[in-house]
Amino acid sequence: MTTAKPLRVGMVGYAFMGAAHSHAWRTAPRFFDLPLQPQLTAVAGRNADGVRAAADKLGWDSVETDWRRLIERDDIDLIDICTPGNTHAEIAIAALEAGKHVLCEKPLANSVEEAERMTLAAETAAKHGVFSMCGFSYRRTPALALAKRFVEQGRLGEIRHVRAQYLQDWLSDPTAPMTWRLDKSKSGSGSLGDIGAHSIDAAQWVTGQNISGVSAMLETFVRERPLAGDLVGLGGHGDLSSDAPRGTVTVDDAAIFSAKFDGGASAGAIGVFEATRYALGRKNAMRLEVNGTKGSLAFDFEEMNVLSFYDAAESPDAGFRRIFVTEPGHPYVGNWWPTGHGLGYEHGFTHQVVDLVTAIGEGRQPEPSFADALQVQRVLAAVESSAGNSSQWQKV
Repeated sequence: MTTAKPLRVGMVGYAFMGAAHSHAWRTAPRFFDLPLQPQLTAVAGRNADGVRAAADKLGWDSVETDWRRLIERDDIDLIDICTPGNTHAEIAIAALEAGKHVLCEKPLANSVEEAERMTLAAETAAKHGVFSMCGFSYRRTPALALAKRFVEQGRLGEIRHVRAQYLQDWLSDPTAPMTWRLDKSKSGSGSLGDIGAHSIDAAQWVTGQNISGVSAMLETFVRERPLAGDLVGLGGHGDLSSDAPRGTVTVDDAAIFSAKFDGGASAGAIGVFEATRYALGRKNAMRLEVNGTKGSLAFDFEEMNVLSFYDAAESPDAGFRRIFVTEPGHPYVGNWWPTGHGLGYEHGFTHQVVDLVTAIGEGRQPEPSFADALQVQRVLAAVESSAGNSSQWQKV
């Protein structure tokens, strides 16, 4: 039996991300020694029947049909926000002002202005020991964390090139129904913010450099979709009857941009980014390649337990070698299975909980902070601005 002080969690939203977060809150203390003991105290959702069913399935002790009740409750220490982007700012700021820690899904907000207000609230709360973090879960993939370690150790030398792609195909059926992800008022953007934000954060985090300027294109391939139909995963099959109502898609389907990194003391890398949900055959190809003066690394989430690494001094004629990131000394891996037994998508969320709870228990700011997420939001805004202005160069 643990003697750690409880960390009582209230989660808002219980769909895709809510399920992933619930699994993480349950699993983290069973594989990692944490300074606080997470408790799944309450989950909130607008549909009473739906939220009760989710609580039973996902392991939550109680339910609320208004997120405000979570914040008012004395038995809640942390608010976990798993809702569409248009709700993030209101919930997060209210929670922080009430003295609750916050975990907020990415992207942080739907605009730079909202993200700035959230960051200010977070920085004010942190002065009183109340902390916040944005959920860029791919940082917690062991292979990507190992990539960052290699860069920090200087094994790539000076960074020259960054190539980042996030390729999915779940929206490629033009008859798939409308969802909130296709409505800019709820999601903020399409592929750009939904998956491109992950690539931006990963590239900046791994290289240790921020993007300082972009030139971009955005495209929407299918501009109307059925409002009704059967959801299957994130996509599905729309109602195609002649009298079925249709809705207007108001977000991008694909985003492409070139980027310049600030570089710090060095010249700064150049990069190319692509995000689409129309790449047939690509299910979750979140890819990152970094080339430096001493070596290169490459990662693809569809082979998430592998990091490809090239050391120019060690084996100049051999090309990339594949590192199977399942050794006890690799990031996070020592708490799981024997060597060679790979991890899955859900483990990134578990590691996210581990890092968040550890930081809160130690009284320090967890990463990525809201300020880190604000930088990503500024890149997203610069991409949209450039794309709307004939791809002209836009400073971040």
